Amino acid sequence: MASITSISPSQLKFNKPQVIAPKNLQTTFFSLPIKNPSHSSWGFTGKALTLKKMVITSATTAAEKSKKRYPGEAKGFVEEMRFVAMKLHTKDQAKEGEKEPQEKPVAKWEPAVEGYLKFLVDSKLVYDTLEGIVDKADFPEYAEFRNTGLERSASLAKDLKWFEEQGHTIPEPSTPGLQYAQKLEELSKTDPQAFICHFYNIYFAHSAGGRMIGRKVAEKILNGKELEFYKWESELSQLLQNVREKLNRVAESWTREEKNHCLEETEKSFKYSGDILRLILS
Repeated sequence: MASITSISPSQLKFNKPQVIAPKNLQTTFFSLPIKNPSHSSWGFTGKALTLKKMVITSATTAAEKSKKRYPGEAKGFVEEMRFVAMKLHTKDQAKEGEKEPQEKPVAKWEPAVEGYLKFLVDSKLVYDTLEGIVDKADFPEYAEFRNTGLERSASLAKDLKWFEEQGHTIPEPSTPGLQYAQKLEELSKTDPQAFICHFYNIYFAHSAGGRMIGRKVAEKILNGKELEFYKWESELSQLLQNVREKLNRVAESWTREEKNHCLEETEKSFKYSGDILRLILS
């Protein structure tokens, strides 16, 4: 490593310092070339040093930006989606939740069969729509999500048939379900990143909080009967893991801007799903 002869403070104050500089001083310490060493006893003018500082600062800032990590990014894009979704939960729903509760907790709900049927009918319309979209695959990546084992449409059809056999009238889909189905159709054709956000949140939310709600409602109005809506033919944890891997693979081809756009759609997904969920209490 190159060295500079030590200089006492008195020499700096009263004398021009003598520098013993190796031939490669420029490349050893600085990336800017010394064009006119005679301008300064150190070989640099004040402007050159300022410019060098600006260059270093700019390079450091660019490096920091390139290394910026989004929450969950190191584990894959699904973890980023999960992180954003959890923050939209209320504090009593999840430890990462940041929203204040605005409604009664599920344990205090007083559901009725009529409202629950509305919820199931609108949910079936949404799952019918999702399954139709991935089967049609307007964007090739949608085909990745065919026959994942998470599909709910057939299970809901069995449940509605059971209710009908019990003497209940099955209602027609209502506004929340119709609006969400239409929105999913539109996004699937024009905005694949936004559509994938809804796809993820619908299926994964049902596998977690949705199951808990199903159990609570069943305890209150169905004598604890477990509907097919809340059953899966294979191990649920493995089905979810398979879909996580597919989602991560699809997102690998997205730009950072496209990923952020997907994440920004999360709150809208929560709103549409929440409107359908509230039908239970209608």
